[in-house]
Amino acid sequence: MFETLQAQPADKILALMQMYREDPRETKIDLGVGVYKDATGLTPIMRAVKTAEQQIWDSQDSKVYTGLIGDPAFGDAMVKLVLGDAVPRANVAAAATPGGTGAVRQAFEMIRMARPDARVFVSNPTWPNHLSILKYLEMEMVPYRYFDDETRGVDFDGMIADLKTAHKGDVVLLHGCCHNPTGANLNAAQWDAVIEVLLETGATPMIDIAYQGFGDGLDADAAATRNVVASMPECLIAASCSKNFGIYRERTGLLMAISADTSAQGLNQQTLAFLNRQNFSFPPDHGARIVTTILNDDTLRADWMAELEDVRNAMLGLREQLAGELQRLSGSDRFGFLAEHRGMFSRIGTSPEKVEALREKHGIYMVGDSRMNIAGLNAQTVPVLAAAIIDVGV
Repeated sequence: MFETLQAQPADKILALMQMYREDPRETKIDLGVGVYKDATGLTPIMRAVKTAEQQIWDSQDSKVYTGLIGDPAFGDAMVKLVLGDAVPRANVAAAATPGGTGAVRQAFEMIRMARPDARVFVSNPTWPNHLSILKYLEMEMVPYRYFDDETRGVDFDGMIADLKTAHKGDVVLLHGCCHNPTGANLNAAQWDAVIEVLLETGATPMIDIAYQGFGDGLDADAAATRNVVASMPECLIAASCSKNFGIYRERTGLLMAISADTSAQGLNQQTLAFLNRQNFSFPPDHGARIVTTILNDDTLRADWMAELEDVRNAMLGLREQLAGELQRLSGSDRFGFLAEHRGMFSRIGTSPEKVEALREKHGIYMVGDSRMNIAGLNAQTVPVLAAAIIDVGV
């Protein structure tokens, strides 16, 4: 039986991680893997998370299942965090998932159930796992223009032109903030224009929001998502707690299905529960309980928000330092986009050959499309990276 299996394409980021581990150079820099690192190169456990875990340890008296959609208190807390007051809670069906990736997968499954012939429009580029899951589910993908390799910003005219080809029953996948892999984001006016196109075409938006709090702040990063939800008759949202709570290994996410018609909420909720049952039955609870504990405790929430702001400002500082160093070395402002991008990632817009040269000559590891994790830097390695970028002629 198993002899009929075929080898699957290697995950490029995981392969890059292996190459980094095997590189003996002490000066090597890992800008590939998408996790936050502090100035010492560690991914710390946030203070509020530690405290919440201790409270859970002291008070929890059972490990019984929480339910097919997870603990409802987690759903309530996350809906409030992401959506604020954009729509009434009664309009939102929500289910806990194993991480943001689980939410994305369940969203695609729901789309396929509702519209087997739906086309899913995805930004070019997008997070590679979006494409991998859609391909595995045999769902039709339509790329829309997004990143301009010349300006390192958004090709907005191209994006709008491509989105206008969507139809009712199609889905447009959007990044809520901190676009992965480019770091280039829409401004408020551009989001308004996207909403106009969605209303004109009748396409349904799906928002992947994995980095809320990493860009311009918790509310600012959610503003576009809230605007979309308030403006559209239907929307799907996949939210992740991995980054902003630093609980990567706890696999904590939430899928939301929003409808302007409150009578649809019950069916949407039942569908989310059904999909969870088919894929993994009951979702994991530990990470969800940590998040719920933090968000429902004023003191823990304030401490979490303060530490998250420190993380966000640290990444902004690294961006500004790198842009400034490259301006000094190159004598031009062509790298100024690095300070304008938001989130963990930026795509510097160079060839795979020059990315390979950065690895071979300087021990700098980034994904072949030139996506780099800004959080993989510190104040001492920024000048090293800047000199290497100039040396290879990026």
